[in-house]
Amino acid sequence: VQLQAFGGGLVQAGGSLRLSCAASGSISSIDNMGWYRQAPGKQLELVALISSSGSTNYADLGKGRFDISRDNAKNTVYLQMNSLKPEDTAVYSCYARVRPIWSWFHYWGQRTQFTVSS
Repeated sequence: VQLQAFGGGLVQAGGSLRLSCAASGSISSIDNMGWYRQAPGKQLELVALISSSGSTNYADLGKGRFDISRDNAKNTVYLQMNSLKPEDTAVYSCYARVRPIWSWFHYWGQRTQFTVSS
């Protein structure tokens, strides 16, 4: 199972950006998918998660600004980020809880860096 993330780069404060992450490989089921981030000098923190049924969980940092969604047919999760702030600058990691055959495993995609300039 692989998670491939798309998006990132440089965006101005107040702008928007969309990240996407697609899971591929031997996949029987996917439970939660989502994003975590790690800002310079800080610990890894949750950004948002979405279950297979569409239930969402947002960290306070993104409530009202971020919108997570997924396409189960494509095994893809999206994170739309609006009203970006310089403090959103971080390395973002895609996450998924996947059952390839019988057991559940946690998978991480490659880290995606983006910078919000003031």
